Amino acid sequence: MCFHSFPFYIVLYTAFVSFKTSVPINLCGRAPLNPKIVGGQNAVRGSWPWQASINYVPNGGLVCGGSLINKDWVLSAAQCFQELTASTTVIYLGRQWQIGTNSHQISRTVTQIIIHPKYHPDTFDNDIALVQLSSSVTFNDYIRPVCLAAAGSTFAAGTESWITGWGKLNFGGEDTTLPNTLQEVKIPVISNSYCKSVYESIFTDNILCAGPIEGGKGLCQGDGGGPLVINGSQWIQSGITSFSVQCTAPKYPGGYTRVSRYQHWISSHIKSDLPGFVEFKSSGFRSSNSLPLFSISLTFSIFPLIFSLFC
Repeated sequence: MCFHSFPFYIVLYTAFVSFKTSVPINLCGRAPLNPKIVGGQNAVRGSWPWQASINYVPNGGLVCGGSLINKDWVLSAAQCFQELTASTTVIYLGRQWQIGTNSHQISRTVTQIIIHPKYHPDTFDNDIALVQLSSSVTFNDYIRPVCLAAAGSTFAAGTESWITGWGKLNFGGEDTTLPNTLQEVKIPVISNSYCKSVYESIFTDNILCAGPIEGGKGLCQGDGGGPLVINGSQWIQSGITSFSVQCTAPKYPGGYTRVSRYQHWISSHIKSDLPGFVEFKSSGFRSSNSLPLFSISLTFSIFPLIFSLFC
């Protein structure tokens, strides 16, 4: 996860939240240990209790992130499981450090992995997967499910969002190691019109873009499959980390799978004890120093620059 200091954008928006069902709505999206947060730093232990670490068996190395959505299922990205199988995957919940003692951590093996049948690895369309845990988890302050954005949810440009993960802190250069501590950073949603102008033919309505236009903050390798969340009356997952251009290249915000487009698909596979789907609608405007919405004419193909975000 990459982050640097940049000018602060003042964002004003209004939001309407309605509740759809399933996991008790007073349970999902609650993080009792989440204090006032400042972006681009180590996360405080317990701040993101739905964060999952998807690791490879037998060496235990980090592959991707994910999010706990009920007692039996984790949501992640399809790209994470192009080589991994159920037998070579272990899921950690309540994890803060990749190396060291995690007193609140539990682990689960995997019963099955369901990849969206229309996932397109070249364009990252439908980059979503469901992972069934080998046994149910018990919720506590450090392990809880996130709410999911329901069908029809909208996220206005500028809506404050958060991403979390153990991905690389830099692209290229000397320091490309993975951080040991779970990282967090705050980024704004970017308009569909801007994202379509820069990503051209790979952009679909299934993609949500987020990250400052000037670059420097956002996702990187190892963050793939992790959650993009917004805070309404509770935390709602709006996106799944999918792709970027050199992690945080200027003019290219990160691409996230738009969770609200997949409520039916998720529900059709989980069937019982459904996740908490919450409809979120935001509209707003930006004050001074607003994010530019101009169109960019590309003189070269960006496909070689775009890469997936699993390790």
